[in-house]
Amino acid sequence: MSQPSEPATDTAGPTSRGGQLGPATAVFVAHRSLLFTVAYEMLGSAADAEDVLQETWLRWAGVDLDSVRDQRAFLVRIATRQALDRLRTLSRRRESYIGPWLPEPLLTAPDVAEDIELAESVSMAMLLVLETLTPTERAVFVLREVFELEYAEIAEAVEKSPAAVRQTAHRARGHVAARRPRAVVSPADARAALQAFQRAVESGDLQGLLDILAPDVVYLGDGGGAVQATLRPVVGVDKVGRLLTTNLTRFGADTSVEPVQINGRPGLVFRRDGGIEGVLAMHIEDGLITGFYLVRNPAKLSRVQRETTLRRR
Repeated sequence: MSQPSEPATDTAGPTSRGGQLGPATAVFVAHRSLLFTVAYEMLGSAADAEDVLQETWLRWAGVDLDSVRDQRAFLVRIATRQALDRLRTLSRRRESYIGPWLPEPLLTAPDVAEDIELAESVSMAMLLVLETLTPTERAVFVLREVFELEYAEIAEAVEKSPAAVRQTAHRARGHVAARRPRAVVSPADARAALQAFQRAVESGDLQGLLDILAPDVVYLGDGGGAVQATLRPVVGVDKVGRLLTTNLTRFGADTSVEPVQINGRPGLVFRRDGGIEGVLAMHIEDGLITGFYLVRNPAKLSRVQRETTLRRR
């Protein structure tokens, strides 16, 4: 049985006469974007989040709906448990990843950037902070701080007592607070910084480029061992400025550059010969770029072909 897709063109789940969605399918489709967002924030991988949705659907399709008091909470609980199992496996796999591991970038609609809390929670910078949590800490933090679930609901999802969940949430909040991006920038300021960066790159104005980089700016590149990328983080305005000048000019005149929203933040998509060469996401604080995240691993570029719908509710 395949997973219901979005929108309501699905025929995978039970349907009533006339081709309309059956009750289980209709509920699942209504919550699909929320469930994807939960799984993606826990995993940092759209491909794995889709697998979690498939597993969630298979379990949901066999549930007696009359016995479910809160369908949203029930679905989130299933998705969380599936994501936790997968996250424990992924954590071991990422230890042998070639070079820096970056989350799979998503092309997002402007409404994600307008939801400041959602945009921060799915940003590259925040997802990398979440990578430093244990799987259970990450699940608890995401469900409490992003999706605002009650402790009792989270306890059921992670199979811990409410008291243990409160302690885990407190520990995770402190861990994230010490590492999270310092400032939240408005969409307008983010666009202005992106435009200034693009002008500096296209004109070859090195000084103009350096002027919009924070002193402690960090550059991470993810090629996954499949394509060329930096194997270690590059830190500092001078080193990052030189690296950007070299790397971005390497794309050549036959490469188009498109400003987009990547994970709710400003970014650029580089295209050549009809294919995507890379995705550059950025983090901006106080008008300066503090982080660059260049994803070139071909296995991670499929979700920038079309917008992904993200939801917190």
